[in-house]
Amino acid sequence: MDSKPTFKSSVLGIQGNLMSFAMKLTTNREEAHDLVQDTTLKALKNEEKFAENTNFKGWMLTIMRNIFINNYRKASRENTMVDTSEDLYHITNATDTSYQSPDGAFAVNEITGLLKAFPADYREVFNMHIAGYKYEEISEKLGMPLGTVKARIFNTRKKLRELLKDYRN
Repeated sequence: MDSKPTFKSSVLGIQGNLMSFAMKLTTNREEAHDLVQDTTLKALKNEEKFAENTNFKGWMLTIMRNIFINNYRKASRENTMVDTSEDLYHITNATDTSYQSPDGAFAVNEITGLLKAFPADYREVFNMHIAGYKYEEISEKLGMPLGTVKARIFNTRKKLRELLKDYRN
């Protein structure tokens, strides 16, 4: 008789560790319970991907961490507004800002002003990127090739760095 625990019993046996880690990540009991549940379901669905003789606890905690990060990114994107107005009014008048100092506000206004000179299709791609969208999402939403999205973001950054070189120090 093999005394080796089954995959499902291993998943059940690690629930306490998962809850502790989830509490550290979320600092909220309800969210932690949801995260443990999502992690458990994902592990059970992906049992065949677990390689024998590897760190089971590490594998489970990695699944949890990745779910937490993906949920955080998704929530960030859902709470981010992409400004497509011509004058970028919403970007310059955002209420949740990290540039409360006069220098920070000046820098944001300066960058916004510089971006106005860029072609509209470059501005739109770049604004979506800084709002947290992934390259693939931008490509899909705007119906343009992934390479074009990456090139426009790269070229916009490069041009902004060049235009703002005096501000580096």
